[in-house]
Amino acid sequence: MRSSALALWALNAASIAAAPSNSCRSHSIDSRQHQYGTGAKAFASSSDGKYKLSAVDAPVKGAGSPPSGASQWKLSIDDTPAGHRQQITGFGAAVTDATVSVINSLPAHQRAKLLRELMTSEGADFGLLRHTIGASDLSALPAYTYDDTEGNVEDKDLAKFGLGDRGNAMAEMLAEMKRLKPELTILGSPWAPPAWMQLDRKLMGGTEKNNLDHAYVDQYAQYFVKYLQAYAAKGAPVDAITLQNEPLNSQSGMPTMYVYADESGKLIRDNVGPALKKAGLKTSIWAYDHNTDQPSYPQTVLDTAKDYVDTVAWHCYATNNQWSVLTDFHTKNPQSSQYMTECWTSSKSTPWHQASSFTVGPLQNWAKGSLAWTLGTDTNDGPYLGGCDTCRGLVVVDTTSPQNVTYSFTVDYYMLAQYSKYIPRGATVLAGTGSYTYSDSGTGIQSVATANPDGTRTVVVENTFGNDVYVTLNTTTKGEQWTGKILANSVVTWILP
Repeated sequence: MRSSALALWALNAASIAAAPSNSCRSHSIDSRQHQYGTGAKAFASSSDGKYKLSAVDAPVKGAGSPPSGASQWKLSIDDTPAGHRQQITGFGAAVTDATVSVINSLPAHQRAKLLRELMTSEGADFGLLRHTIGASDLSALPAYTYDDTEGNVEDKDLAKFGLGDRGNAMAEMLAEMKRLKPELTILGSPWAPPAWMQLDRKLMGGTEKNNLDHAYVDQYAQYFVKYLQAYAAKGAPVDAITLQNEPLNSQSGMPTMYVYADESGKLIRDNVGPALKKAGLKTSIWAYDHNTDQPSYPQTVLDTAKDYVDTVAWHCYATNNQWSVLTDFHTKNPQSSQYMTECWTSSKSTPWHQASSFTVGPLQNWAKGSLAWTLGTDTNDGPYLGGCDTCRGLVVVDTTSPQNVTYSFTVDYYMLAQYSKYIPRGATVLAGTGSYTYSDSGTGIQSVATANPDGTRTVVVENTFGNDVYVTLNTTTKGEQWTGKILANSVVTWILP
């Protein structure tokens, strides 16, 4: 059972990304008011694809008139200052080598249209992206980093450092996305450093001694500095990094590296943090980047490297994953920010509401945003070199005919867009009650609400029942009540004045 009746739907006010200027914020508010008007609005996406960010009947003030015998549900939000929690940074997905290669295979006009649909109000309006530093499982062979050497011999001066074809293509795409969305927040995560920095001198193919060789901690720190400088020079400044994707995951079939909690904290405190500071880089360092079942790991990192780390990145893959871990962590570390930085969407193994569930749950428990794995793949869920072979992107590009390359959005794109399109950067998550999922059936109603910079409120409701549900929402402000229909197996977003 996942019950969030006691969850606080919120985020800390401090944002990792630089706040947009007043003029940009004013323009954004004016744009939203022009787009949505002044009355209540509702938009829906459904599991069967009938609704895709489609306008539906708006909620009405008061108790409404649900049909006799209709299923009903009650939610409440505290939209007074007392109910204000944290501010949203954004939502999005991981930009992998697979993402870059399939999007770049599109004809120019389709590629441009797709990027607008991803990064602007023409579509999902994503404001948070994670990118892979070098190869990940969603890369074509051979695996690579930005400082590979013949025979994996050491390169103490990093003389061989270079982004290469794939790194340059990645940076150029992120720069293009940044131009479309100037306030975009970019997080970078490596799957492994260069093989010559590792004890086993391997990028793939082994799990023994799959650790950093501490003879190269200075080079390891400078590797991050050079990467950040190279991306900034290409027009893609990176706002935050994690030291290692899934530091407790060591596999032979893809680039990985094991990093202990105390080791991570010391590397940040003694090496990477000071190196970034000395280079004049403003890039933040986020702790962990792994599952919710080991909260002691990020706690150790924060305790060890408190001068350099105040943010934690979480993934969704723990057995019996519980997003309430984030609330527990917030209670112990109220000044820290948290994000859900990876959860997969699959062509075979995840439900229609996957992208909604891995967003609403973290938001109810103090996350500032969520990121899907991954943004784009081909029709074979690749290219990939190992690891996940059924990870489907939010966008699928059909490359089977080079003369007719096309793209389509998956159900996961629409479910995530129910949040990203209607909850703007700087929105404040509100305390609320009433969400509940039944443990025996996995069905229920989950919801999160925000107070937006333009004075509106957004309420997103996920309905995993196979029937319509009439939801009554009570607000603290002026004792308001709103009632509306939430379609069966759908996510519906209300925008309230």
